[in-house]
Amino acid sequence: MTASRAAGALYGLAIGDALGMPTQSLPRALIVARYGEVIDGFHPAPDDQPLAAGMPAGAITDDTEQAVLLGHLVVAGGGKVDGRELAHRLVEWEDGMRARGSLDLLGPSTKQAIEELLQGKDIDETGRYGTTNGAAMRITPVGIATPSDDLDLLLERVIAASAATHNTGLALSAAAAVAAAVSAGIDGATIPEATSLAIAAATKASTSGHWVAGADVATRIKWATSLIDTAPGNTPPRPGAVSALLYDLVGTSLASQESVPAAFAVLAAYPDDPWLAVRLAASTGGDTDTIAAIAGAVAGACHGLDAFPAAARTTVAEVNNLELDQLAAQLLRVRTG
Repeated sequence: MTASRAAGALYGLAIGDALGMPTQSLPRALIVARYGEVIDGFHPAPDDQPLAAGMPAGAITDDTEQAVLLGHLVVAGGGKVDGRELAHRLVEWEDGMRARGSLDLLGPSTKQAIEELLQGKDIDETGRYGTTNGAAMRITPVGIATPSDDLDLLLERVIAASAATHNTGLALSAAAAVAAAVSAGIDGATIPEATSLAIAAATKASTSGHWVAGADVATRIKWATSLIDTAPGNTPPRPGAVSALLYDLVGTSLASQESVPAAFAVLAAYPDDPWLAVRLAASTGGDTDTIAAIAGAVAGACHGLDAFPAAARTTVAEVNNLELDQLAAQLLRVRTG
């Protein structure tokens, strides 16, 4: 079951990412007009897609590509990532994306930090203004490779994998929350249990890195998930109502304190229906690919590979030439070694 959960985390990330590919950076009203309240599956990107025009149905974005890149570095480093090596790999990745004509390139925090790092700036300083969700979106491999019963080790590895580009308490809290939830899922946690550990990890990480003004990530995860009424016996919330709540109140931008709590709120709404959760996350508007990728990673870790339709798993693997089962197995060996 552990192997299924590890693979489920990576497939969930890729599936959520691919579902959100055609809807990313679009307003919720436009998404609803084109795809309905909840997108029904993979769609190609329309010609007016601001970042992914022309990409085929099932194609992933930077979220999965950077997570896979990071995953290989985690395996090579036995759990710990060298920040400078990550920076150089990300530059190579962006060059490749640009050569393919993609506009889905490095995010603002990562781009600024890498430019400074390549200019010789101290690696402890390059990520001092990184507050976006770039670290959180790619951190899933660290969660797979690290046991959930050692938050100190988890946080150490999250910081090593993130600080070069996102060395702020805000971004590190968001990344720690995602890594902890994924790790808890690998160890058998339910969605509520994984969310509780995510909040604890975010709290622990909040004093790491450089201080920047911004709402506390742990507090906002608690608040965002509390907005969803999932008391036993209650009717599950209507997807359109959840989507509107996230878009209008929680926020769906690339800010860590919006998108990461939004992902956990989607999971709180549908803890036992990962396929609905990721499709809804891809329909909320804003940074849909990242919100759906994070929700998918946590849901996959908690429910295992069968949480998502076999056809969806096959599509993302074949369209993007992914070898996620092999990477999951390698990350598990780091976890147990």
